[in-house]
Amino acid sequence: MMISQQPQVSTIKKWWKFSLTTQILAGLVVGLVVGWVFPTFGTEISFIRDIFLNLIKSIIAPLVFSTIVIGIAGGGDLKKIGRMGAKSIFYFEIVTTIALFLGLTVVNIVRPGAGVILNADASKLGTIAQNHPKSLIETIVHIFPSSIIESMVRGDVLQIVAFSILFAMAVSAIGDKGKPILRFCESLAQVMFKFTNYVMMFAPFGVGAAMAATIGHQGLDVLKNLGMLIGSLYLALILFVVFVLGTVALIARVPIKQFLRAVREPFTIAFVTTSSESALPKAMEVMERLGVPKRIVGFVMPTGYSFNLDGTTLYLAMASVFVIQAVETSNPEFHYSFGQQIMLMLSLMITSKGVAAVPRASLVILLATLNSIPSLPPGIGAVGVAVIFGVDELMDMARTSVNLIGNCLATVVVARRNGLISESKLEIIILLIVFLLSYRII
Repeated sequence: MMISQQPQVSTIKKWWKFSLTTQILAGLVVGLVVGWVFPTFGTEISFIRDIFLNLIKSIIAPLVFSTIVIGIAGGGDLKKIGRMGAKSIFYFEIVTTIALFLGLTVVNIVRPGAGVILNADASKLGTIAQNHPKSLIETIVHIFPSSIIESMVRGDVLQIVAFSILFAMAVSAIGDKGKPILRFCESLAQVMFKFTNYVMMFAPFGVGAAMAATIGHQGLDVLKNLGMLIGSLYLALILFVVFVLGTVALIARVPIKQFLRAVREPFTIAFVTTSSESALPKAMEVMERLGVPKRIVGFVMPTGYSFNLDGTTLYLAMASVFVIQAVETSNPEFHYSFGQQIMLMLSLMITSKGVAAVPRASLVILLATLNSIPSLPPGIGAVGVAVIFGVDELMDMARTSVNLIGNCLATVVVARRNGLISESKLEIIILLIVFLLSYRII
């Protein structure tokens, strides 16, 4: 038999064909240099960042809707969906609680707020002070949209998730008559993933412009003012990722190297743009590629963006105590005990769930939390938040990217807890022990 002689395609990668991750990192470095050397120009090109973010945000609603409908209506067993939801919330609460108390531990050891005099102008808060965090009842009511079109226009992921779950249950309930809707959603999901790939080609320019605008607007000197707070936050987040999420990954037998390779691109996007939404489509795609079933990804990932904000909750713990330490420096008569700080953390466990859909969410929650402390001098909480506001974007980079890693890992863990990968009761016991040990550290 004659073997056809076909020209062999070289598999050697040409040096100028960098991976998307390398291109994004290069854009990040170039943006930093441009913002430092040409700050005015760096600020002026922020429109490129805005274009990139707008393109990403346009993906969110159709992608979340289609993947949830496929996951629930295509899964067949609605009882499994209910159990998956319960296990997801249980996991979210354990991990976010550990994040809160880890942040409390680090901020009390490092004490970045000690020596800070609060003399900033509270007017820097701008529109932050005009907003208010949602109470528990308001958050529950907010979950259910009066208009799904309006929710999609606003990009309110929590409302889109709630509507999509109910819609998918209705599609599943009508049986064969719902098959055309299911096929449409399957096609829509594939189209949106391809659309995401096109948008990602623009990512190096978008993230470069985002970094140039940040450095051009605030300058490198911004790193000096609150360097201790920024450094301690990054330290706490690294400890959280390595020891807490790392332990969870080992328990769940997650292939760590493959997982890190999968999340590096969405992680970079989230870090530079400080936007969870910008990385969500890519994160969902890479989790499916990693082997997590589509219905798990479509349910856990969007839900986690409202209830599993590990980096944000850790930041809230540290930022609130930072302001308290600064108040103690400015007012020697004021003292806030460690026991009172623990009660404050218990309050944050509830109020942090109101982060979703609030402009400048973390700062809003922080301001409301500080204002709720009866012994705090009037107005000093707003001054403390004004000080943090100047470097909030730099801290937002870290907490947003950790939120992304936590949600990606949650999809794998929930998949195992739903029997898609073998598990044992011992693993659950070990997970609880990790929680208890982390709690006892304080």
